[in-house]
Amino acid sequence: MAISIAGGVRPGKVIEIERRLYKQLIVGKHKAHAMPDEMSAELEESANKLDIERQALKLRIDKQVKEKNVYLEVSALLTRTVNNAIEHQLAHPQMILEVSAISESQILLLDLLLDPDLNLNRLRPIIESISWLSRDLVNLINSPASGHRRPKNADVQVTDIKLVLNYIGIENLRLLIPYFCLRNWLPSGNANLLWITRKLWRYSMVSAIAAQTLAELHNKESSLVYSCALMYQFATSIILSQSGRIFDNTWGTWLREASYSREKQVYDAIMATDFPVESVLEQVMQHGHRLNWQLLSLLKFDESSITQVLKELDHDYHFTELSVDAAIVAKASCYAKVLLLEEQQQIDPQEKRIMFDYYQFSAQELIRLKGQNFRKLDLL
Repeated sequence: MAISIAGGVRPGKVIEIERRLYKQLIVGKHKAHAMPDEMSAELEESANKLDIERQALKLRIDKQVKEKNVYLEVSALLTRTVNNAIEHQLAHPQMILEVSAISESQILLLDLLLDPDLNLNRLRPIIESISWLSRDLVNLINSPASGHRRPKNADVQVTDIKLVLNYIGIENLRLLIPYFCLRNWLPSGNANLLWITRKLWRYSMVSAIAAQTLAELHNKESSLVYSCALMYQFATSIILSQSGRIFDNTWGTWLREASYSREKQVYDAIMATDFPVESVLEQVMQHGHRLNWQLLSLLKFDESSITQVLKELDHDYHFTELSVDAAIVAKASCYAKVLLLEEQQQIDPQEKRIMFDYYQFSAQELIRLKGQNFRKLDLL
């Protein structure tokens, strides 16, 4: 018997499946493969060593009753200290802006890219003011993958940002800048968050490609929905980055103090304490979607189309009440959730049908999405 729950406030089953995806991203133990453009061999080695060291310590601690009691007490206190600091920061969005890498110029770029009459002269000074973005664009245009766009002499390196932007062109920048922005906001250089970051990056890219595909299928301009699909994980990325930074700072300080005091049992207990993924998951579920647009509002982008779509997606509207753009982003996010849960065999056919029914996928949309390559975004 067919199940149809199209439209209406999200049923509990849909909410449960969507939470399952976030649990898989943040708490799940599987180690995701690197994305094609990710350079993190040393970090991966560090993450694996840290995992192995913690597991070995926990096995040894489990054998000693006294050490286990010390571990349980110290680990609980460290985790509670970290969680309190994270909660305090999330209760004050302005504080998040002050300690994060988000800037008004980054959001201004995303907003300007939605202008159909945009020219490079307006973009260039803003891009030049963001050092990491200029570097990423220069590196991209000089990489072997985009060599066909450079002068014929392969040894020539293009370093002038004006030439780089001319080679890339406006339409490619509409893809590249949101892509590089989200990648910059994701946690980086943190061994505790390597696997989470990779999974979240993959989810974001699948959502963005799905949004772009759906927009093109319906002959709709794709820039807004593509950017919003990436920005849908904007606050989650910030929460993870800040949580990782707070944990590393607290963990490091406690380790140094235990080492100085020569308290080996305490030192080992701190060393064996994991990043508090369960409590961070709760913070993402509680604050993520609301912070998406709150942070943009604090940067004075209330009227931005991106802010408006993200605000819609935070409110519990009936699916049928969403604007066309918000509906495409919601559909794209749904498809990404189903795809990633299928890869881990964590969703059954009936649950998949419930998701697709609620978000009102047509047969044509599902056929087009099924034929899409979600492993890599064709940037240039």
